Amino acid sequence: MIQEYEPEATRRATGDTESSRASRGWWDRNADEYQTEHGAFLGDDRFVWGPEGLDEAEAGLLGPASGLAGLDVLEIGAGAAQCSRWLAAQGARPVALDLSHRQLQHALRIGGDIPLVEADAGALPFADGSFDLACSAYGAVPFVADPVRVMREVRRVLRPGGRWVFSVTHPIRWAFPDEPGPEGLSVAASYFDRTPYVEQDEHGRAVYVEHHRTLGDRVRDVVAAGFRLTDLVEPEWPDWNTQEWGGWSPLRGHLIPGTAIFVCERD
Repeated sequence: MIQEYEPEATRRATGDTESSRASRGWWDRNADEYQTEHGAFLGDDRFVWGPEGLDEAEAGLLGPASGLAGLDVLEIGAGAAQCSRWLAAQGARPVALDLSHRQLQHALRIGGDIPLVEADAGALPFADGSFDLACSAYGAVPFVADPVRVMREVRRVLRPGGRWVFSVTHPIRWAFPDEPGPEGLSVAASYFDRTPYVEQDEHGRAVYVEHHRTLGDRVRDVVAAGFRLTDLVEPEWPDWNTQEWGGWSPLRGHLIPGTAIFVCERD
């Protein structure tokens, strides 16, 4: 019997190429399990910003739902395109982009007349000024070594006045163990340690990469890309949500923020 190697978790430097390769491979390998485990929570046509369950239908971070009709919207890191289906139901014209071929196959499985694009967020295959809005619910931004390059690409494809809204793991969570129970409530690392979190195989090759930025870093990234930050949302954990998702849980969620959502505008 061949024993499957469990990736080793570590913190080490990693660049754009290795991060992109690791992300594509991890999501292609784990898309089936991810959609099986979280598909019911995400729904087929809901727009959920993160594990807390904040719904765009209630939050209105992209603007009033009644104002989305006729707008061209780019969803980055779309996964199975659940958010894009919700946007289409409001009358918008979404395009769902993801690095993972297998995630987009799940988008095809669920269905809907949504254009799907397999591409890297750091090199968006669209002309300048193609979209009115861009959004990303935990897509791309936490997984790239150079987030400013991604945001400059987003700014390029947005029209003047366009809005860019994205959610990421809240930076404070990197100081705590990635555990949903009491063991995840004690600070275990420096909040200011920007060394990427890496899971690597027996040959030292990265199979999963997530990049830590402080809250200030994220704000400076937004500004450096030419955006104006208009809001920073830290969703509170609602009483109705009893699920655990990785290190997210009701226990931790009532004490520390797990998600940060940045609302930005292109002048």
